[in-house]
Amino acid sequence: MKTRAAILSDFERARPYSQSRPLSIEDIELDEPQYGEVLVRIESAGVCHSDLSTIDGILTKPLPIVLGHEAAGVVEEVGPGVTRVAKGQKIVFSFVPLCGRCAACVAGRPALCDPGGRANLAGTLLRDVRRFHRNGEKIGHHLGVSGFSQYTVAAEESLIPVPDDVPLEIAAVFGCAALTGLGAVFRAARVEPGTSVAIFGAGGVGLMTLLGAVVAGATRIVVVDPVQAKRNVAQQLGATEVLDPTSGDPSAQLREIAKGGGVDYTFECSGNARVFENALAVTAAGGTMVAVGIPARSAKAELAPAPFVLGDRTIRGAFMGGAVPLTDIPRYVALWRAGKLPVERIVSGTIGLDGLNEAMDALANGEALRTIVCPNAR
Repeated sequence: MKTRAAILSDFERARPYSQSRPLSIEDIELDEPQYGEVLVRIESAGVCHSDLSTIDGILTKPLPIVLGHEAAGVVEEVGPGVTRVAKGQKIVFSFVPLCGRCAACVAGRPALCDPGGRANLAGTLLRDVRRFHRNGEKIGHHLGVSGFSQYTVAAEESLIPVPDDVPLEIAAVFGCAALTGLGAVFRAARVEPGTSVAIFGAGGVGLMTLLGAVVAGATRIVVVDPVQAKRNVAQQLGATEVLDPTSGDPSAQLREIAKGGGVDYTFECSGNARVFENALAVTAAGGTMVAVGIPARSAKAELAPAPFVLGDRTIRGAFMGGAVPLTDIPRYVALWRAGKLPVERIVSGTIGLDGLNEAMDALANGEALRTIVCPNAR
């Protein structure tokens, strides 16, 4: 069958992407689903920093590849052996396929699924295949999803069913921003009621981290971001204070707010090494710093070990928020249904596939939170 999709073919385009056009929108071939695979009609896909970092060459993938990893849609067809989903069902994608059998999956850490991680690095589906083609050339799958396409074929292990009442125009957010930001709070840090939180970066993931901190009962939540509009949204969503890091040393500003002390839980959501250092610097004795944003592999941060030994501090990473998608996505949907998780508030607007290059510029310039791509919009 044919599908219209956004393809990245090289890492060499300079910004602004509205002019260099790194993403080409093309009609390509898509195979029918085979054993353990599902054909999905994509209804929404979020424009995320991980997509931007792939275009920038910070996160490299085999090229060419159909981008998009935060997505939701409807099952159109199931291949032989599929048991997790049925035709007509609404689904959200997990951007790590969950084999369910490797040591990480069995230990309850599916974000570290070994077969899923290897497939993602290779740009294939879980069973080591590619289903996109362009003039006889195989095209890769982005993190098992490839949400910037009208249709995609995915391993059933990448799909999480969601209730019929979840609007598909916002459902995509549950697949990355919510999964990562909320997971960082609930899974990685395990934020306790009455504690203090500082969040560095107020993009989609940072704001979901903020919403998680609100649900967890943190009583002081400070959000640090250089963009005024994002700080405004953070305040609307429950931040007790916001800081502009360009107006002075954010570590000093946070210590002043904390009356000379530190913060119980700090979250670095920007993927910036200097910001990582700032988050470390304000983590209180006995506190936890969680690295959520993905920096370039070459990025280095300075760390003095003594304060973390003497102050019994914890530093940990949280890939995909340390989430367990099969249980966490339904729980986060339940929080949304109960009015406690207004994910729609972080959506900046909707576009079609033709607006993707411009959307990447808006994301890079800090002008957007979560732009939603609707590949099948008429």
